This record gives sequence, C-alpha cells and structure tokens, in this order.
Amino acid sequence: MIDNLEKFKKEIEEKASQITSPEALEEFRLYYLSRKGLLNDLFENLKNIDKSIKGSYGKALNDLKNFAIEIFEVKSKYISKGKTKGSMIDDYTLPGKTFNTGSKHLLTQALEDITKIFERIGFKVYEGPEIEDEYHNFDALNTPDYHPSRDMQDTFYISGKDKDKKYLLRTHTSPGQIRVMENQQPPVRVIVPGKSYRNEAISSRSLSMFHQVEGLYVDKNVTFRELKGTLDFFAKEFFGKDIKTRLRPSFFPFTEPSGEMDVECFLCKSKGCRICKYTGWLEILGCGMVDPDVFKFVNYDPEVYSGFAFGMGIERTLLIRHGIPDIRMFYENDVRFLKQF
Repeated sequence: MIDNLEKFKKEIEEKASQITSPEALEEFRLYYLSRKGLLNDLFENLKNIDKSIKGSYGKALNDLKNFAIEIFEVKSKYISKGKTKGSMIDDYTLPGKTFNTGSKHLLTQALEDITKIFERIGFKVYEGPEIEDEYHNFDALNTPDYHPSRDMQDTFYISGKDKDKKYLLRTHTSPGQIRVMENQQPPVRVIVPGKSYRNEAISSRSLSMFHQVEGLYVDKNVTFRELKGTLDFFAKEFFGKDIKTRLRPSFFPFTEPSGEMDVECFLCKSKGCRICKYTGWLEILGCGMVDPDVFKFVNYDPEVYSGFAFGMGIERTLLIRHGIPDIRMFYENDVRFLKQF
C-alpha cells in the first residue's frame, strides 16, 4: 500500500513541473487538494486499511499531503508574482534544463587523429602558407613547365606585388616540405596538414577546396621498406588493426619510385562492389622515395641522403572510413549529419 503512495508522490512531482500558469495551478489544487481530490479520497479510505499497517500508512499519507501542499504553495508564490516558466530559477524542484553541447567537426577530428598517430612515431608538424609562389609549389617539386597541373584550368593563380613571381593558392601541402628542408638540415621528419585548392568541378567526389596531410622523412640510408612500414602503421591505427593494405606503382614528379596505397574495401571486404569499382580496394594516398632532383633545390646531397614522402586527402579518406556517399556533405552543415560523429 505504501508503495502506491510513492507512485502518487512521483506523479505529483511530474504534474508540478508542468505548472506554468494560474489555470494549471488551480487544476493541480482541484485534483489533489480539494474536498473531492485524490488525497481526500485516500484519507477517506484509511478506515479500510489493515490495522497492522494502518499507523505507518497513515503517517506516509500525511507526509504525502504535506508534500503536495508545499509544492502548491511554492508554485502559488511564483504564479502570483506573474513569473513565467523560464524565470522560475529558484524552484529547485523543477527539472533541469538541457542544452545541446557542441563538438568538433569530423574533419577537425580526423586531422587531430592523424597528427597524433604520426607524432607518436617522431614526426613534427609544420603548417605552411596557403598562398604560395610558383617556385615552391611546382619548380622545387620537380614539376616541369609543361605539366598540366600548372595550367589555369587546374590552378588558382592570383596577382602579387612582385611581378617577377607568380602566386597561387597552393594545389597541395607539399610546398611546406620544401620550406622545411630549406631551413633545416637532415634528419627531417615532418607532416604538413592544411587546406589545398584546385580548380576542379564540384561533384560527389571532388571539391575545389579540400584538406591534405603530407609527410616527409629524410636521413641517411632511408629505404622504401621504412616507407611501407610507416604507412602500414598509419593505416592500422586509423582504420583498424585488421585492415589489409597494398602498394601499387604510380608516378609523381617529386618521387621516384612512386606508389599508391590502397586499403581493402570496408563495405564488401575485398569481394568487389560499386564503391570500390568492383576491385575490392580503395585508394587512400600517394607516396614514394624523394626524387634526387628535389634534393638539389634545397641543397641536400642526394649521394648522402635519401627520403620518402606521402600525401593523402582527408575528405576522401573519411569517405572510405565512414562510408559517406558525397564529399559535399562535409560542408553543408546539416546538423543531422554532423551529430553522427
């Protein structure tokens, strides 16, 4: 029987939290405290309670009535002063307000995760300028004048004060590697995260602005095996310990030999599907050993030093990691999408 009174107490608390007007207050009084109210009926029924529990039940019932009266008086105080629900800040019987807490954007989370992974194996972080000159963006990276990436349809050129130099929005973060080597002698172990810009058509797979992370390691006797071990470590830390990887031959002007790393397709587990174009693999980054000609631009002796470099697009990597169908979703600021991460 006393358990029933506890249920009534919780009911009274819930009803009290909904009182925001004189009408609601009067409704509360009539339902619980009037002569025909619930509490009066309970007292009338007290004569039918078993004598063995009558005393404890009567005390609990009296406490319940006092509890309801106290709530009614507190609410009457605020309602009589004309206060609204939002101003009842002194009534600690009301449930607390809840607020939506902010969180870091998925891209910010990924950049921080990638940075921490490489920092654990000795890489430092360098952030280069987004407005670059043609020398650091192309020439020093062994990109010839006739390379299509230098054309206006692929690069955003801008005018600068120095008429002898061409300026542009960097097409990759690799110029940061050149700037680091210009100011530091080996050993060099650095990653360069940041925004890049290319004059590309907007689609579900490409944007004109995107994020990259480039990496560089230069020292004596650096081998391709170290490159593969470093990238395998990253892939397993970022995508999961059981992920399978592979390297394929490729070409980049600033690395020789060059390669591309793939990871097994998350959706089909290498069986082949539409997302992986039925190959069972998804490309995540390009890499290779630094071309000796690049060392000549920064006054490193290619007979003494060797190194490797790699670069990945963050948006496309996240498309793979989370199975996101459209790269534009990162920038639409749809809360329904952002809350998932």
